[in-house]
Amino acid sequence: MRVKGILVFLAVICFAFSLFGQNADELIAKGDELYKEMKDMASAKEAEGLYRDALLIMDNKYEAYWKVSRILYYIGEHTEGKKERQIIFSQGIYYAKKAIDLEPEKPDGHYWLGVNNGKYGETRGVLKSLSLVKPIKQAMNKVIELDRSYEDGGPDRVLGRVYFKLPGFAGGSKDKSLVHLLKSKEYGPNDAVTRIYLAETYLAKEENDNAREELEYVLNMESDLRWTVAVDENKEVAKELLNNKKFKKK
Repeated sequence: MRVKGILVFLAVICFAFSLFGQNADELIAKGDELYKEMKDMASAKEAEGLYRDALLIMDNKYEAYWKVSRILYYIGEHTEGKKERQIIFSQGIYYAKKAIDLEPEKPDGHYWLGVNNGKYGETRGVLKSLSLVKPIKQAMNKVIELDRSYEDGGPDRVLGRVYFKLPGFAGGSKDKSLVHLLKSKEYGPNDAVTRIYLAETYLAKEENDNAREELEYVLNMESDLRWTVAVDENKEVAKELLNNKKFKKK
């Protein structure tokens, strides 16, 4: 047992030396490159590992904190199982809050806090998550105050989805959803998610021609514009929505 303990200790020491021999900025840069090209879950997990390694050796941990939160959002979105997703989004919330503690006047922490809160709420169900609506709105309004263009109009995209998902008695509004999503599209015309959300809002408002236009735009997008996987996934969503019975045959 003593020999085993010594071997474990030596392994930890070797790991520490190898880690501290690396540059935190290089680890972040490698994680960013994987995130930018995001091909699959393996890429996401590798990026997460790089960001977490950077956390161990950075003096100012702000960038690593919010980037861990960001990658956890992606991982949670592509994880099966409600409980598993809740755990991942909860971790994303934790790291976003750590980022906000360090830099409350930068948008990153606020944005990923709101996004992970929203996804955590989705796993619980809308009615069980109404208490999260106010903090999500607060987070996104703070991002709008700091940088409305963040993540290709991300704060308006999130608010547009919140108003779409909420029932009317809880403040939901398809009209408010549309206003925010159109503003988001101004900042990110090639964001496939924004286009899909817009199409769903248009369908709910029975503006079928506008919905069809958004969906056909997604189908014609180049996969390498941003996140090959994300664009391809949303093309499949667009195909499904185009089969919606609300569309009138010409």
